[in-house]
Amino acid sequence: MSILLSSNFQWVFLSTLVLGIASGLIGCLAYWKKQSLMSDALSHAALPGVMIGFLLFHEKNFFILIIGASISALLGALFIMTIKTATRITEDTAMGMILAVFFGGGMVLLTLVNRSSGGNQAGLDSFIFGQAASMIGSDVIMMLILAFSIILVIVAGFKEWKLFLFDPHFAKGLNFSIKGMNVLYLILLVLTIVIGIQAVGVILMSALLIIPAVSARYWTHSFKVMMWLSAIFGGVSGAIGTTISTLGAGWPTGPFIVLTSGCIFLISLFFGIKKGMVIEYMMLRNKKKEIKQLSLNTSIAREGKS
Repeated sequence: MSILLSSNFQWVFLSTLVLGIASGLIGCLAYWKKQSLMSDALSHAALPGVMIGFLLFHEKNFFILIIGASISALLGALFIMTIKTATRITEDTAMGMILAVFFGGGMVLLTLVNRSSGGNQAGLDSFIFGQAASMIGSDVIMMLILAFSIILVIVAGFKEWKLFLFDPHFAKGLNFSIKGMNVLYLILLVLTIVIGIQAVGVILMSALLIIPAVSARYWTHSFKVMMWLSAIFGGVSGAIGTTISTLGAGWPTGPFIVLTSGCIFLISLFFGIKKGMVIEYMMLRNKKKEIKQLSLNTSIAREGKS
């Protein structure tokens, strides 16, 4: 348990906590834009950029890898939009294609890197499932700065995001740039993904974006409350998952974070006060009782008249 008191663990704990909050907020926007698969496609599309960044500079500098991952993920987003607008292929199909092609390319590059003669490539495999323990101080600081920036942009522009999602025609009437907001949304989504792939991994980062938002939906119909709940669920998942993974040698962080968010989802699915299965069952049972009582009263009234 002494490892939990180490400064390295506490920094990593703080970074995944803030990353989870940022993921919960941006994931809420993706949920309402009905682009849950977009986060999955872009997180997988980031892998080739990480590998190309390493191949070009032969060092695991977090800043360089983030730049490579960002360019790769943005290219993936550009290809998805181009396929959607220039062909008859649906957006979901385009996302599936980009996800598979980019991730396949990333795995090929990872194999080439692992077979190369240099020894500096050790640890690059952790980008698949995430390993927060491999992060160094500069990585943590970089992640914290970017994650706080994402949170600040979303919180400061809450009214604008609400217009962007729910009433774009009214927003256009106010000379509000929907195209500009869409570009900003994609940049924030890509940035959240790339800063999280070292801790959570390219395969599981999409789960940290979407599961907290879906879980929050079971507790409220308010968009504002849903965003805060999603942020809390994401932060708690990151913090608990990181703590559990630290207790075992070599335990990957990403799967434990996703398992924690999965547990929160199951609790929300059954006990959520707005759409949970238990509350819906109780409401249905009460409604049946009311109908049965109403039928009984009607029957008694008819018998009284006769």
